[in-house]
Amino acid sequence: MNGEYQFFAALLVGLMGAGHCFGMCGGIVGAFSQAMPAHRPLGQRMGFLFAYNLGRISSYVIAGVAVASLAGALGTLFAVDQYLALLQLLAATMLILMGLYIAQWLPLLAHIERAGKPIWQAMAPLRQRLFPINSRLKALAAGALWGWLPCGLVYSTLTWALSSADPVEGGLIMAGFGLGTLPALVAMGAAADKIAQIIRKKQLKLLSAIVLIAYGCQMAYIALNQIV
Repeated sequence: MNGEYQFFAALLVGLMGAGHCFGMCGGIVGAFSQAMPAHRPLGQRMGFLFAYNLGRISSYVIAGVAVASLAGALGTLFAVDQYLALLQLLAATMLILMGLYIAQWLPLLAHIERAGKPIWQAMAPLRQRLFPINSRLKALAAGALWGWLPCGLVYSTLTWALSSADPVEGGLIMAGFGLGTLPALVAMGAAADKIAQIIRKKQLKLLSAIVLIAYGCQMAYIALNQIV
């Protein structure tokens, strides 16, 4: 799959994961909104909010480039076609598990999220130094730290970036995913209640889960054909 296709596919995954974003990041976005300068015009508050999300997406891209570069380097030690197919199969499995998690049919990824919490807790002193968030630069830095929050949806997409074994494609996948999550998280920060109500609807979560599972199954089918 070429980089452009993967970018838009990852964008769709981010959009479909909006319901999960509300559950995982609602408290963080609320805390950030309270830490922003009060009584500022809406335009200025949105500037802070977009700086925050730019930092978050930048961390996703850096992580995507890093894991894809690592996979590419390790690929020199193995039969490349089989190796990449196995990585794609892992990515497909993670996407399917993410869909099952969002639908609350199999919350296996919750255990993976809990495994990453010690790292997030260790970063607490860095986060505290940025408060109060009274400049866009601080908002950008806070968002960059937020990008390392343990999240099954991020991990699933990061595995997908890993399977590309190409730093450019890995970065594009995570950039697409980050942009896909942007509407939900900006809506949270801007207190857009109507959008929040739509995203929280059970029917939309189920649709999102089915789309993720279907895409994961397609990716698994392609990977298995390459292995066989």
